[in-house]
Amino acid sequence: MKFTTFIFLLLVTTSCQNSGRKQIEQLVEEWTNREILLPEKPVFTRLATDTVSYTIPPARHKIIVFVDSVGCISCKLQLPKWKNLINEVDSLSDTAIPFLFFFQTKDVSELKYVFKRDDFSLPVCIDTEDKFYKLNRFPDNMMFQTFLVDADNRVKVIGNPIHNLSVKELYLNEIAGVRSNAWPVTVIQPDSTEYHYGEVNENETVDKRITLYNAGKEVFRIKGVTTSCNCMTVNYGWNEIKPGESAVMTVSYKAEESGDFWRTITVYGNVAEKSLTLDFYGSVKG
Repeated sequence: MKFTTFIFLLLVTTSCQNSGRKQIEQLVEEWTNREILLPEKPVFTRLATDTVSYTIPPARHKIIVFVDSVGCISCKLQLPKWKNLINEVDSLSDTAIPFLFFFQTKDVSELKYVFKRDDFSLPVCIDTEDKFYKLNRFPDNMMFQTFLVDADNRVKVIGNPIHNLSVKELYLNEIAGVRSNAWPVTVIQPDSTEYHYGEVNENETVDKRITLYNAGKEVFRIKGVTTSCNCMTVNYGWNEIKPGESAVMTVSYKAEESGDFWRTITVYGNVAEKSLTLDFYGSVKG
């Protein structure tokens, strides 16, 4: 197994139960160096409206994103973060790296809205006949439907770099041809693992302050934070926490449609599990 993929396996499995860890290990082994088969004549559109003439260019690496039709497309995509990643990758490589998005859907209305809202004009393939999935039979878990492949479309890293910053680091290291040095691990204790906003009015933005305490012997260095949807934002004005000290984050939630909600944030840094996930609950008034 390639070193970067093996490290990825360690990153995503340390906090899993043994059975889940075994399944992920098998999945990673199955997909490492496997060729991603592309449809013969994929049709690309811009903003899910206009067909464009687009030929996939030869490149040392490609990033392939399969988006199935299950669940909230906007939550899964988080397109502003993809735009940032595309810019970051462009700055690393001396040649352009294609980002290939394939959508498994027959209803393009939500895609049109999301693309327009987020000003995402990259050519994408809307696969109404499901050809791409039938060629490859991707895993059901959306966290394993994104791939960094080589020039022959063979998988070098599997995982979603938008929802997992440890995976993002592997993508960037693979593209740049470097290995990162691991920091000594420490122990971070949040003041809670569950936070409650209570009742929130629709379209209202509410804040929750959380405190992280470094109970270990090493400095905690934060790599970043991901959120489960664009409705969550996290603000903090620090980069590290010394042993025995605490730091505060402000987690903001912008209320969506009425009903109960459960959202998460994941904090990445030099802890044994590589990340820490915190849960946020509440109810939006109808």
